[in-house]
Amino acid sequence: MRTFKKELILFTGLLGFIILIMNVMGAAYGTRMLVEASCYAIIALGLTIQWGYAGLFNAGILGFIAMGGFITTLFSYPVNAEFWDSALPADLGAVFLKLLIGIALIWGSLKLTRFGVTVKWQRIITIMLIAVVYILFMYSLDPVANAIESEMGFIGGFGLPVWLGWLVGGLVAGAIAYFVGHICLGLRSDYLAIATLGIAEIIKAFLKNADWLTHGTLTVSPLPWMTPGPAEIGFELARAAYLSITALLIAIIFFLLNRAYNAPWGRMLRAIRDNEVSALAMGKDVNRRRLEVFILGSFLMGLGGAALTSFNGIFDPSGFIPLNHTFLIWVMVILGGAGNNLGTLFGAILVYIIWTMSEPVALFVFDVVRQVGEHWFDWQAPSDLDSRALQARVFVIGLTITLVLRYAPKGLIPERVKQHS
Repeated sequence: MRTFKKELILFTGLLGFIILIMNVMGAAYGTRMLVEASCYAIIALGLTIQWGYAGLFNAGILGFIAMGGFITTLFSYPVNAEFWDSALPADLGAVFLKLLIGIALIWGSLKLTRFGVTVKWQRIITIMLIAVVYILFMYSLDPVANAIESEMGFIGGFGLPVWLGWLVGGLVAGAIAYFVGHICLGLRSDYLAIATLGIAEIIKAFLKNADWLTHGTLTVSPLPWMTPGPAEIGFELARAAYLSITALLIAIIFFLLNRAYNAPWGRMLRAIRDNEVSALAMGKDVNRRRLEVFILGSFLMGLGGAALTSFNGIFDPSGFIPLNHTFLIWVMVILGGAGNNLGTLFGAILVYIIWTMSEPVALFVFDVVRQVGEHWFDWQAPSDLDSRALQARVFVIGLTITLVLRYAPKGLIPERVKQHS
């Protein structure tokens, strides 16, 4: 009862905060902020099941978000008819056919030990094949990629429904998590953090430099929405419709995660998190369960990244930065309460509102200081106060997480641990 009362007070205060912002900043601004917060909430739910349920430290959230954004761009952006009417698709297909043959050879080399080849020579042959396949692939791809960039800009999209791009974006993020987790989850936890951080930077570098596929730093826009856009029904109504879609997604995800949390699967994950040795002694497949939750969390990160990219209407690989797309997600989960889905939702919305509103509030404060200084003390304010206001949100978020860690180290709505007598 006491916990419910606390949650009611917190959510009532958050609702009042949102209403105040909408009255001051306008409904269109407030609705946009809520849509973006809901996309971040989906991503944060992915992290809370990785960290809160299973204790997996993911330092590469940015990579899964970016991949989800790219896939939805590739699927939903209009078809580049000029590219498909040329001979370049056939050339590109031939290049990837060679790559598939090379992958098949590499996979075959892994089975050489069955035919009497020693492990040492099998590894040497596999490494040599990987190097040869990579060199030949890049050698074949470069002229085709240069031709696409010079003649067509980039290949364009597939012109498919936006919801399909969201779904495939989550699936691709999950597939990447499978390969990373399959290698790293059997090692110490810090190796997973290093691996995910490295994968995120590799994904970002690929998206920035594969101009023939992603348009690179030239960006891709405008991206279509799943709902009618602002040009059709106006900004406020269009954003409200988009918010209804993301809110429905959150409701479904929240329901499923709560069921999983209270099911034997969720209890097993928490047992592994709290005492891995005991879980192993009970015969539990620790690495398999960790891999499952790592894939599921990354799927939600890709899904949230796809929804966020579609809403922004632009795919810009340079726009994915660790501060916004990794650190901020961690702050949301830590502030709300890791392992508590309700706490994560609260933390995601509150932190994003603080992050968004810090700049206009700082601008207002700086303007008051400037006027007081000029009229009372003949003080000439620096000319870059506006740019400094943008950086104030980093200070505000840092101060917020410091206070929470000091006074509520388990989060504002911590995980509920049931006591059995």
